[in-house]
Amino acid sequence: MIVGIDLGTSTSEIAYLNADGKPEVIPNLDGELITPSVVHLDENNEPVVGMAAVNKLLEEPQNTFMEVKRLMGQEKLLSARGEKYTPVKIASFILRYLADSAEVYLNEKVDRAVITVPAYFTDRQRRDTIKAGELAGLTVERIINEPTAAALDYGLENLKDIKNILVYDLGGGTLDVTVLELFEGVVDVKSSCGNNALGGKDFDELLLQSFLKKFQIKERMDLSNDIKVISALKQAAEQCKKDLSGSEQHEVALPFLTRRKSKPVGFKETVLRKDFEKLIADKITSTETQIRTALSDAHMTPSDLDTVLLVGGSTRIPFVSQFLSNTLNFEPKKFVDPDLAVVRGAAIQAGIIEGTLKDGDAIILSDVCPYSLSTEVLREGVFPRVVCDILIKRNTTIPATVSKIYVTSHDYQTAVDVGAYQGESTELAENVFLDRFRLSGIPSDLAGKEQIKIIFSYDLNGILKVEAESVSNSGVKGSITINTANAGKKQEVEIIEADLNNWNSAPNASKYKNVIRRAEKLIEDEDGDNGDDLVIENLKGALEELKMGLIHNLGDIELEDLKDNVLDVISELD
Repeated sequence: MIVGIDLGTSTSEIAYLNADGKPEVIPNLDGELITPSVVHLDENNEPVVGMAAVNKLLEEPQNTFMEVKRLMGQEKLLSARGEKYTPVKIASFILRYLADSAEVYLNEKVDRAVITVPAYFTDRQRRDTIKAGELAGLTVERIINEPTAAALDYGLENLKDIKNILVYDLGGGTLDVTVLELFEGVVDVKSSCGNNALGGKDFDELLLQSFLKKFQIKERMDLSNDIKVISALKQAAEQCKKDLSGSEQHEVALPFLTRRKSKPVGFKETVLRKDFEKLIADKITSTETQIRTALSDAHMTPSDLDTVLLVGGSTRIPFVSQFLSNTLNFEPKKFVDPDLAVVRGAAIQAGIIEGTLKDGDAIILSDVCPYSLSTEVLREGVFPRVVCDILIKRNTTIPATVSKIYVTSHDYQTAVDVGAYQGESTELAENVFLDRFRLSGIPSDLAGKEQIKIIFSYDLNGILKVEAESVSNSGVKGSITINTANAGKKQEVEIIEADLNNWNSAPNASKYKNVIRRAEKLIEDEDGDNGDDLVIENLKGALEELKMGLIHNLGDIELEDLKDNVLDVISELD
């Protein structure tokens, strides 16, 4: 069985497709359908997940983690009880807890999953999500975008509908706006736009800061650096936000917030809904940018929409519905459960993969790439410079494969660096660098004579594979699959690695043996202590080019140039 998991910023859920072919949310080990995405490390460094971890927030905030989803894709280390943890590791504890809950409920092993991510998650964030699943002992069968999952949940119950739908997904930490078409069981995503740094936790933070400010004015005490106070106020802010969705005011009462001269000092404040709405108004109204972009990319206007689906716990805030009504001139409806639609959709996707949907419930999903993907090229002109050339455009239907032919830029060039970027700009600095690899062994010729074919393939999980090959020498190939979080890449330099070992059988090998051995010795001596040193990396590249030049029997002039390149780098180490 494949389960569906919604790994959320605030809460997480797990579901499966039951015997009736319907998605069913699985209760956790506490009997609850919704699990707080909170992890506590106990005195034995064992993870405690869910409400039990929430209960430790006030006692031991330094050993308790929340909102870890917002750290996915970042090079950060979290500390607890003298140990270091990556965000991926903490996320894996949540996933493992959910899988354990499912095993108890279903009485069978659970080791395969579909996991949801925000549509606007970057490539690195998607890779981290897959890695978290793997660390939890799960085979991640598919990564699916959260608004798309919610649309599947809606679509399964409305298979015969023909509608243009806007999904407004505002969760605890992220915003996604997705426009799609539903027609007779086909969910066809047209566009997605979002903000990975906007959600209910930001509204909590605004309330928290207002509480701190009021406390400081009243008590003349600055508690902004007291971790236990912050933890208590954050919980109070979250409860305040939730209560104001159903009432016009909420009273915050914390009688023992801190101490002054050994006497307890509390905090009490009545928050009005209208004041809360003023606090969050700018953040909510800023989402009009994502709405307009998603509609424009889908070649639609608000008048083309038939349905607006509200997804994510933060859409329970009345101000959100009011804002959408005013912006779209359209009344959004709660056709799906804002908290559970995503995990139910993940379970449906799991059923699609397994082929276990009931007859008559067939549903087909078509999704898109949320970002443009490009490679780096040299733009010629009076002032030549390296820019991004987009191969896969934003909101291209996936899976997608695009190839393009480029030419060498320098005389007798025998290698190129193939890079991959994510973003909408032609400027490298404005995009997100993904990875790169070197393609060596290109036949030596004048600039512009040798052609390099670059292929970008973007799969259903939102994972990019980049391939490159020499057009005139099909044996020279290289590729990189950006789908692991450990090293950030899996390099496959096909054929080249085997060929490099054969350089000494080349006709002119003896003339270059000494310089090659000298370079190899330097690399061996330096690599252990300083393997990431730029000079050593340059030496590796220059040495590789020389070896490939010998293998392809280049002329004496070209080989001497390649040897000089190696010697130039060696001189930097002397």
